[in-house]
Amino acid sequence: MMQPDLDTCVADWAIDFPRTVKVFDELQIDYCCGGKSLGYACRQKGLDPQVVLKRLQEVLDDDDCGG
Repeated sequence: MMQPDLDTCVADWAIDFPRTVKVFDELQIDYCCGGKSLGYACRQKGLDPQVVLKRLQEVLDDDDCGG
């Protein structure tokens, strides 16, 4: 499985890691269309890409732990 990062397309995050969709919904980041990287999408919304990446990684870590 890929190791997602700020250069990963938002749609790929949503497809490969469906649990991240709730974060994208909360932050109003479009994950359905286009090929925007996570970093670019965050900057468009005025969000700190590193903070969003950390939040997404926490969701993935919770998933790995069965939570």
